[in-house]
Amino acid sequence: MMMSWLKRLTSGSLRPDLEQKASGTGSIVAYNVLGQPVWTPKRYDSLAEEGYQKNVIVYRCVNLIARGLASVPWLLYRRNSDQEVEKHPLLNLLNSPSPRQAGSAFMEAVVGYLLLAGNTYIEAVLDHQGIPQELHPLRPDRMKIIPGSDGVPLAYEYSVGGHRKQLAVDSLSGKSSVLHLKTFHPLNDWYGMSAIEAAAGAIDQHNAVAGHNLSLLQNGGRPSGALLVKTPPHNGGLTDAQRDSLRQDVKQAYQGTSNAGKVMVLEGDFEWKEMGLSPKDLDFIEGKNLSAREIAQAYGVPPMLVGVPGDATFANYKEARFHLWEDTIIPLLEFFVAEFNLWLAPYFEDDLRLSYDTDSIPALAPKREAAWAKIIAADFLTINEKRQAVGYTPLQGYDCIERSQVNGN
Repeated sequence: MMMSWLKRLTSGSLRPDLEQKASGTGSIVAYNVLGQPVWTPKRYDSLAEEGYQKNVIVYRCVNLIARGLASVPWLLYRRNSDQEVEKHPLLNLLNSPSPRQAGSAFMEAVVGYLLLAGNTYIEAVLDHQGIPQELHPLRPDRMKIIPGSDGVPLAYEYSVGGHRKQLAVDSLSGKSSVLHLKTFHPLNDWYGMSAIEAAAGAIDQHNAVAGHNLSLLQNGGRPSGALLVKTPPHNGGLTDAQRDSLRQDVKQAYQGTSNAGKVMVLEGDFEWKEMGLSPKDLDFIEGKNLSAREIAQAYGVPPMLVGVPGDATFANYKEARFHLWEDTIIPLLEFFVAEFNLWLAPYFEDDLRLSYDTDSIPALAPKREAAWAKIIAADFLTINEKRQAVGYTPLQGYDCIERSQVNGN
């Protein structure tokens, strides 16, 4: 088991040749940055501000995924068996990771950081016996990785307001009280790549269109126009001061939503020329919807769920929600389960295996109902085999095909 192997490793009971095993390329990866903090490739605060805080599509996508995943209950089993463990300190820890955070809020923060930064960090607070008592999500922009000589982190450095703290990594086992989860990044050995980076162009376009529409609204919901001043042939026209004064007077009297619809009154030889929206301007709305679709695609969210009109990829909202879970949330949940089984579960016992309750996910009900219908219709399965297939324990005397055969009837 993992824990027993680690104990033998740290106690030196393994053969020396096994203790020296390491990646053949790890030392090359770490050579240029050995012992020095490696900064994230892009500023997390800029990505979070321009993407999550200022873009409703990114906000919606991240919340749909993070809150959906955080709502799934944890299950615990004995490894290599279907024996469920209903009560255990590991389940208590995941359901109440700290006095300040419930389990759902903890997972929402962890998943949110991963979706926004491509990296997420969890710190385990251990007691004197080395058993985790609390779990805390750490902000990715405050964390830096200090590479070791073999391509494995030497330590993690967390900085807040000029104060720094290094969290060590065991040089032999590679275990640490910090779990670093990251998405795939093709050009970085230490950090993951955020979906915001892939959708940066679409996010900028979406934000620009929103800013354009806001500016148009602030001008009374109409495009700007031109004030034509007819001057005598021998007049040099308006001076710069007169032109600025006239522009300010018109702006003050007629600009803004409260002045929308007012009749413009001009004195002297003036003419107002309305500037209509060109076909290019009219394409702004469709361009905004197109960029919204691209952002949703980067996160694996069906565009229908973020309010993009005219998207007919899915027949209805129910089908779109099913594909969100099937194609995005469930694979991400499997990723977390695998990492927690590798890092967190061995702290408690060697033979524990974390899982999750798919029956509690309403969006997967159609798939579950279809599977149950197939099992019920299978005339070659016994009653107990059908019960076992849908997660129920066998009953004595029901190892038969039909109910009429129970107890010899």
